[in-house]
Amino acid sequence: MSKAISGFSKLTKEQKIAWLADNYFQNPDEATSLLKQYWNDDAPLQKLHDEFIENTITNFYLPLGIAPSFTINGKDYTIPMAIEESSVIAAASKAAKFWSTRGGFKATILNTEKIGQVHFKYEGDAQKLTQFFETVKPKLFSDTEDITKNMQKRGGGILDITLRDKTALIDGYYQLHATFETVDSMGANFINSCLEQFSKTLRQEALTYAPFTEEEKHIQVIMSILSNYVPNCVVRAEVSCPVEDLNEDKNIKPEEFAQKFVTAINIAEVEPFRAVTHNKGIMNGIDAVVVATGNDFRAVEAGVHAYAAKDGQYTSLSHAKIENGIFTFWLDVPLALGTVGGLTTLHPLVKFCLEMLGNPSAKELMQIVAVAGLAQNFGAVRSLTTTGIQQGHMKMHLMNILNQLGANDNEKKATIKHFEKHTVSHAAVAELLEGLRKTDTTTIE
Repeated sequence: MSKAISGFSKLTKEQKIAWLADNYFQNPDEATSLLKQYWNDDAPLQKLHDEFIENTITNFYLPLGIAPSFTINGKDYTIPMAIEESSVIAAASKAAKFWSTRGGFKATILNTEKIGQVHFKYEGDAQKLTQFFETVKPKLFSDTEDITKNMQKRGGGILDITLRDKTALIDGYYQLHATFETVDSMGANFINSCLEQFSKTLRQEALTYAPFTEEEKHIQVIMSILSNYVPNCVVRAEVSCPVEDLNEDKNIKPEEFAQKFVTAINIAEVEPFRAVTHNKGIMNGIDAVVVATGNDFRAVEAGVHAYAAKDGQYTSLSHAKIENGIFTFWLDVPLALGTVGGLTTLHPLVKFCLEMLGNPSAKELMQIVAVAGLAQNFGAVRSLTTTGIQQGHMKMHLMNILNQLGANDNEKKATIKHFEKHTVSHAAVAELLEGLRKTDTTTIE
């Protein structure tokens, strides 16, 4: 029997939940009860959450944690991170503390240019289209003045518009390629509004452009949309210190650690299979701060991975070197972020997180986010080249395993104590719990 429904969006939340529970769950009451557990009893706040998206039925929570001890460009930060993965915040915090005594992190904005495109089809003489574009270009700017005037007051606006011939790829395919400065906003709505006006002006002006033939006058706009690939909206984060100062781990000499670390980064630069996992670790730190500050982590992810492949092969976002006895580790990453508009002014916890960071500008937030990614990467590569990744990760993951297996408080305490000296695995934890329960004791060695 079909479960298709008409007019679902017009139902109340209670009606939506009742329909969902009755049609998809063996125990409708249990399903409904679970959804209600995640409702916020504060009606105004819940109404706000409900209106972020369509067809809301409840809230889906992520843990919000903090990573203290970050020093960035001489300023101290405690960084908010919203993420569900064990060990991410611990690794970032450990790296932050390590570098806080070695000069801290340095971050530099390399550029803040964002991009939008009008994709269109034109069947005709390419030279005439180029001449038409040069004629109409001033009007593209003037016709968007109502959209751009407030952005211009803040120091932003349209930087440039160019015509790009893509006919070698698709017959008749051209672009208006526009660049923007959006200051403290991510700028998606602003850019898209400008682009849609460009497309209207382009079509209208073409209809009265005398050199065009009747066919050439009918330009077909396919779509007008911003790009999440922002190779000229890039921030650099870096750390450096004398090699002898890499002396935290007494089990490995600083010189050996530095060489192994640099080699590990070199491997990620040349081996795509390693680079993907390497960059995923960077994104553990980046995404967690992007989510906590109400920015679009999907857009960031898409742009970052495109940037990692910009030279034809997917490669590491971070780099390391040893020169004249100095160890340097850095990261270049494209980040189109905002601190005004969108959820930044609506979501109470986003506002809380931004205030925790000192209500940063978009440029400062770019620096903070990039540093979080670099810190996460440093922690991961340090573990990989010394103790191995699983020792720390599985100990952090231990509580998740215990909760999955329904351990009580006494069983958790005994199990945590046991695995201070033993390797954690799901099977080992399950076996230990089974033994505890058979002997009805929590005293183990």
